[in-house]
Amino acid sequence: MQLTMMRSKIHQASVTQADLNYQGSISIDSDLLYESGILPYEQVDVLNINNGERFTTYAIEATAGSKEIKINGAAARKAQIGDKVIIIAYGQFSVEEAKNLKPKTLILDQNNKIID
Repeated sequence: MQLTMMRSKIHQASVTQADLNYQGSISIDSDLLYESGILPYEQVDVLNINNGERFTTYAIEATAGSKEIKINGAAARKAQIGDKVIIIAYGQFSVEEAKNLKPKTLILDQNNKIID
C-alpha cells in the first residue's frame, strides 16, 4: 500500500504578486524551493490563510533572493498581495517509509525570510 504524505511545506509565505494574465502556477523564490525540497514544476497545494481558499497548481522558479511568492493565472483570483499562504508538496510512501518520514517545513516571516 502507498500512502500520500506531506513531504515539504512552506508556512506563512506572504503573497508578493498576483498575475491573472499569466498561464498558471505559483512562482516561488528558487532559494525557498531549494530549501524546502520542492522541485520546479512539482504539483503543490496552496492554502490561503486569509480567506480559506485552497487550490492545486505547480511550482515554478522565481529569481533567487527575490523572496517572491506570486500567484499566477486563474488562481490569482484566490489570493491578494499580502495574503498569507501555506504551500504543501506531497509524496507517495510505503507504510514503513511513512512511519519514519520527517517532512521539511520552512516557516517564513512577513518578508518571506526563513525564520525556522
